[in-house]
Amino acid sequence: MTHPTDNPRERATRPLLLDLFCCAGGAGMGYRRAGFDVIGVDIAPRPRYPFTFVQADALEYLSGLIASGEIERFAFVHSSPPCQAGCALTVGTNQSRGWGGTHVDLVPPTRVLLEASGLPYVIEQPNGKAEIRKDLTLCGERFGLGVLRHRNFELGHWSVVQPAHVPHRGRVRGWRHGEFFDGPYVAAYGNGGGKPSVSELQAAMGITWTDVREELTEAIPPAYSHWIGAQFLAQVRAEVSA
Repeated sequence: MTHPTDNPRERATRPLLLDLFCCAGGAGMGYRRAGFDVIGVDIAPRPRYPFTFVQADALEYLSGLIASGEIERFAFVHSSPPCQAGCALTVGTNQSRGWGGTHVDLVPPTRVLLEASGLPYVIEQPNGKAEIRKDLTLCGERFGLGVLRHRNFELGHWSVVQPAHVPHRGRVRGWRHGEFFDGPYVAAYGNGGGKPSVSELQAAMGITWTDVREELTEAIPPAYSHWIGAQFLAQVRAEVSA
């Protein structure tokens, strides 16, 4: 799908970004707003993905790009491997039931291929795994969002200074162990009692182009990747002008 504001002249001036495990495009939208042209890859059909989309196994697709040399078309790679293998919510909530430990951890093979690509990259990683790299951690409060949604990002072949964490204004709204707590943030995960409606999720995360709950709860807010992409492009411009 082509973004409605795309035009050939504008595209010619924008670097190309590969958005692996793209889901509905939360990350992709942020990078587009930062100044990239975006191609998303996901193994599931994502008809609501707002940019060019390829349905494929993300790691097989990346491997093919590297083998063919087509990877050189890209300036940057973002990846959001499925996080259930180490997500604190999955493990913490479900480990006692025998869940949470049966998911394949796709971060290591993703890292191997991204290193082989030679490109600057980002790997989004969940809380809950002791071995994850937290080169950058972002929180919704920094961007004035209605979610906290702390996310860690491993950075390869580039770096950025960790911004200060903005104090939270209160709790995440919802039920905890039979007790309801009010607060300025919604819980952008799951589908149980006390979880926000789809419209509340859309407003809290700044995502309007999908109304599928699964896609909303899997996404990162575009504000995160907008900030990351803007930081990277600012560094590139500084290097060119130096």
